[in-house]
Amino acid sequence: MTTAPVPRSAPDADDVPVLAEPAPAGPVRRFWAVRRIPAALLAAVVLGGAGLLLYDVAAVRADRSAMAWRRELADGLATRPLDDTWVVLGAALAVVLGVWLLVLAATPGLRAVLPMRREHADVRAGLDREAAALTLRDRVMEVSGVQSVRVKVGRGKVAVRAVSHFRALDEVRADVETVLAAGVEELGLARPPALTVRVARPPRKG
Repeated sequence: MTTAPVPRSAPDADDVPVLAEPAPAGPVRRFWAVRRIPAALLAAVVLGGAGLLLYDVAAVRADRSAMAWRRELADGLATRPLDDTWVVLGAALAVVLGVWLLVLAATPGLRAVLPMRREHADVRAGLDREAAALTLRDRVMEVSGVQSVRVKVGRGKVAVRAVSHFRALDEVRADVETVLAAGVEELGLARPPALTVRVARPPRKG
């Protein structure tokens, strides 16, 4: 007795594995500095001042005399006029410290790190400006005729000064610009910087 083969049905659409595509990357923003030192200093000052003031208030509540510094401070604030030199200096110092803290809170910092393009939404990468400058310098040194080169990488600009000891300067500059354009593209920066190239002859000796 023979049995006929059972035909296999086509796999259901729900059973077919689907490869997940990477999520689209969001806008690229600069890296924010942690600023541990200013935060630690501010926390220490606030904690020390609050603790000292709380101790003095508790001592007064316990029928003890207030500390001398608090009595002198209260008397000075009550008797000194607003245009007194020390009052103006103290107010100016408080304003400067407040503006400094606001600037630190509102600005990202980490100017030495350049954000790179985001291929995935959950991955962020940055490139140090000195490392980018060194990479571009090595690329420029491969150009024929370049004797020495200095590369300065800023947040939005790359300044290159090359010294060429042979070949026409226009040809060297064109090759340097081509190499730099390719090198900047390979760096994968989120915002490609503008290029400024200067090529000169070496200074004459004597």
